[in-house]
Amino acid sequence: MTDSDSDDREQGIDFGDLEDELESHDYPVAKDDLVEEYGDRELDLPEGSTTFGEILDGYEPTDGDFESADDVRSAVMNMVGDDAVGPEGYSDRGTGTDEDESGAV
Repeated sequence: MTDSDSDDREQGIDFGDLEDELESHDYPVAKDDLVEEYGDRELDLPEGSTTFGEILDGYEPTDGDFESADDVRSAVMNMVGDDAVGPEGYSDRGTGTDEDESGAV
């Protein structure tokens, strides 16, 4: 993976060229307008790919419009499901909160 690939991949999703286009898009914008313009763009996931339009199909922004590219990325993250997450049950947060011998947590 090149540096540019890692720049485009966020939490398992590779936005590719769409990342720059979302950044330069005029906001606020309705979901339907984004899907009309970019809906057929492929987003790469660790276990395959899907289109931007498929991901946003069931999503409705809280206030009706996206206010920024960050809002769009957040919506995508919320909608991709387990396809963009690492192995099921994986955590990099340690082994839990088991008590040690002194009873401390």
